[in-house]
Amino acid sequence: MSSVIILIISLLLCAYMAWNIGANDVANSMATTVGSKVMSARKAVFLAGTMTAIGAIFIGAHVAGTISTKVLDVSSFTKEELLVGFMAALLSAGLWITVATWKEMPISTTHSIIGAVFGFGLVAGGIGDIHWDTIGFIALSWVLSPLAGALLAFTVFKVIVRTIFNRTNSVRAAMRVAPFFVALTFFVVLMSLVFKTNLGSLIGLGDKIVIGVGVCLGLAIIAGLIGWGLIIWRFSKVKVVDETPIIEGIFRKLQVMTALYVALSIGANDVANAIGPFVGILEVEESGSMPAEVKVPIWILVFGGFFLFIGMITWGYRVIRTIGHKITDLTNTRGFSIDFSTATVVLIASKLGMPISTTHTVVGAVIGVGLARGLSTVNFKIVRNIFTSWFLTLPIAAVTTIVIYLIITYAVHI
Repeated sequence: MSSVIILIISLLLCAYMAWNIGANDVANSMATTVGSKVMSARKAVFLAGTMTAIGAIFIGAHVAGTISTKVLDVSSFTKEELLVGFMAALLSAGLWITVATWKEMPISTTHSIIGAVFGFGLVAGGIGDIHWDTIGFIALSWVLSPLAGALLAFTVFKVIVRTIFNRTNSVRAAMRVAPFFVALTFFVVLMSLVFKTNLGSLIGLGDKIVIGVGVCLGLAIIAGLIGWGLIIWRFSKVKVVDETPIIEGIFRKLQVMTALYVALSIGANDVANAIGPFVGILEVEESGSMPAEVKVPIWILVFGGFFLFIGMITWGYRVIRTIGHKITDLTNTRGFSIDFSTATVVLIASKLGMPISTTHTVVGAVIGVGLARGLSTVNFKIVRNIFTSWFLTLPIAAVTTIVIYLIITYAVHI
């Protein structure tokens, strides 16, 4: 097979995978804003797509360790095996995400591509060529991610209920408490941008923990004071007829901010699930081997970011329906609890090196908020279906890759 044909096929598979990631992962950031009626699904997917593309292009990792090196001992495979294996993995992962999105199930796109590469390793090499610690981390994340998201979202929502809704004058209580949530939200978002994306390195704070935390904390306090002033100015003279809409309105703006951050983070981090194997193919085709880290040209980041955007605006509404509407009823305070908890858990876990999936965390957070209101408010049939799709992701992606790899290998040798 000529190099030009390999490049074209690989580029198409990369586009297909990026489109799938956009279609499935948009729910991580925008499902709660749609479910709590902050904005329409059309507006939500467009904003999420824009922020994701920006994240992929401007703060996506310009030096990315390809996904395959996390799963395989790539030195054990020939050039031909690596080329066929990476293409089979991209196609397999993309197909499974397509099926999951069609069924409106939120799954981890990272686990999909890892499962696909795992299948290639098994069929082309053997058990000894697999990095089993990576597979173990994935299995651990099936428990850690939803549990951490659920516990923190449950706690945050209970705090909001206790400190605001259970007070005699809920609006006055919200005016006192909301600035603290404003500051906390800014702190988590700023910390995530500085320490979880490439932005920290670009501004010189990525490896300066103390200074970075200090800067983020100072800006968060300023944001909290500004938020306090705006809340006083907006609501102090409002004649209260029904307190709930006013309280929900205060948290609406915070919910939008956290949702936009999560969309930005998806672009900055998950675009590697599509372009990583493609860059690996380029390296193998050009040099005959694949290093642990490779330079990612800006045009590939733009390419991946564009198809993430296309995936979100064309098919992203399907998984939004599940997270935003089918698990439990959402309001602005509930949606804020979910988004804030997701961003916080992912930030802490990434710094501790814990295996956390954003998709699994946000679903766990939705369940946690539902449980804070009582068992009867959670649709456990949908929850069961979602959990099933998570456990099926790795084996299905692996088996599909094995089948595709064998078909391609047989066809090439005919």
